[in-house]
Amino acid sequence: MAYQGGGYYQDPNQAYYGGQYPQQPGYNPNYPPQQPGYPPQQPGYPSGGYVPGYPPQQPGYPPQPGYPPQPGFVQPPPAMPGAYGAAYDPETGSVKGFEFNDQSIRRGFIRKVYSILTVQLAITLGFITLFLYHRPTKLWVQNHPEMFWIALGVMVVTLISMACCGDVRRKAPMNFIFLTLFTLAQAFLLGVTTANFSSQEVMLAVGITAAVCLGLTLFAFQTKWDFTVMGGILFVAVLILMLFGLIAIFFPGKTITLVYASAGALIFSIYLVYDTQLMLGGEHKYSISPEEYIFAALNLYLDIVNIFLYILTIIGASRD
Repeated sequence: MAYQGGGYYQDPNQAYYGGQYPQQPGYNPNYPPQQPGYPPQQPGYPSGGYVPGYPPQQPGYPPQPGYPPQPGFVQPPPAMPGAYGAAYDPETGSVKGFEFNDQSIRRGFIRKVYSILTVQLAITLGFITLFLYHRPTKLWVQNHPEMFWIALGVMVVTLISMACCGDVRRKAPMNFIFLTLFTLAQAFLLGVTTANFSSQEVMLAVGITAAVCLGLTLFAFQTKWDFTVMGGILFVAVLILMLFGLIAIFFPGKTITLVYASAGALIFSIYLVYDTQLMLGGEHKYSISPEEYIFAALNLYLDIVNIFLYILTIIGASRD
């Protein structure tokens, strides 16, 4: 009650100043009802207001944007540009910087290469056997010398196409068509060549070649020596061998033939180890892309064929 205008005035809100507000009509203090099964207040959770550092940061959990990283958090490494760290080049259609980090990829690539190589060698051995033991076939080839030059032309064209054109040796079925034509032409030429030798000499050369190639392949798989760095040396050695072969044409003789054939067998034996390690990849300095399974099989096939021819030449020269 207050004095105002010569009299006492009673404030109608005087009863509410002590915090005693009248109950509003329709107000129910038990509404809303507690839901059954609703978890009660967790102990330790703040009842109101913001508490810095709550809830506590879990170890190893990445921080939210705008907050400093918590102690113990390690930033994950950035993602690689491609699978296994490989970068795909859309212009050439090849994989650059590819490494055989996955053992399954390595084993699958090796199985594919050796499967193709086995088929090539089986076709070649079939042609050699046909020319050795089927006399009508040998006589027919002798009466048609133009077949030799046709096979030689097909072999050269397909070999250059697969070696120089990446799309030819990578894209199926074009790569298999060219590889089949090359294998048939090369097998025909080998059949014509072996027809000038006796069957015992040819089979001896086949056996020696198989033993040598198996031993060199196992050596390439097991050795810690890296032969992939010898590409330039082997190329120079092949050029010298070609020049030596031209000299041997003008100065024929048993001794020079034996030296030439022995040098050729040695060089292509090293080439077999070199190409095998290129296919294996792994810890070697250089490796071949898994897209190049046709090219890898072609390299190994040519190495084996050249080793066989030089060993057959050594056997023939020793006979004379």
